Order: sequence, then structure tokens, then C-alpha cells
Amino acid sequence: MSYDPFSSPPPTHPPYAAHPANPTYPWQPPVDREPEAARRRPRRPALGHHSDLRVLRGAYRRLRRVATLTALGYFTLFLILSAFAPSLMTSTAAAGLPTGLLLALLQLPVTWLAIVLYEHTARVYVDPIADRIRKQAAVDAKREATR
Repeated sequence: MSYDPFSSPPPTHPPYAAHPANPTYPWQPPVDREPEAARRRPRRPALGHHSDLRVLRGAYRRLRRVATLTALGYFTLFLILSAFAPSLMTSTAAAGLPTGLLLALLQLPVTWLAIVLYEHTARVYVDPIADRIRKQAAVDAKREATR
């Protein structure tokens, strides 16, 4: 008796429906009988409150944007003026210096200003939020340790 692949499966292999562990289609992943809530158990309690972390992320995001836009914005302005206003960049500004050279020399103080602005904003707005979250995490850890 020869085996015809287009008729029925060979007698040594029962159909997939006979095996409850195998799905109807062999490329489907096996069916997981364990509920998802039982699989996902937190390893440790969450630190802080989610709203505090959201506020901290927002403050840090604003901090990065202000510092980045200060430094890169000035540099981009310098490049745009160099490309589209060459007559302005070659004109004499003060003490015989071309305006382009004067603006290029101002790049370093603008970068320092961005760094000072970043540190000041971090100290005033971001650090107090991070300290509050750190203190709350310490209180939560102590409370969890006494349980």
C-alpha cells in the first residue's frame, strides 16, 4: 500500500484535533491555559507615585528642551545667516571685525549660558521633585520592610 499525500494523513500520525495541546494549525503557538494575571506578578513594589514620576519626567523634558534650543538655536541661526545673508556676515560690526566672526565668537558664551541655564533650571525645578520622590521611596521601603 503506497502513501498518497493528497488523500489522508498517514496512519502513524493522528490528526491535530486529536491532540488538545496542539492547535488546529501547526504554526499557531500552543494554547496557554494559565491566566495572564497569574503570570504577571510584580517582582517588587513600585517606587513613588506615578503622578510624581510623570511630573518629574515633564520637568526634565522641559529642562532638556530649553538648554538644547538655546545652544542649537543660536548655532542654527548662525548657519542660516551664513548661508542666506552673506552680505550681513561680511559687513563690519565693531573694531573692524566682520559680523560673522563676531557671531562665531559669541557661540562659546552662548553655550556657557545654556549650561548655566540648564544647571539653574535643574536646581530650581527638577531637583526638588526628584528629592520628594526619593524621600517617598524611602518611606515606602521602610513601610514595606515592616510588613
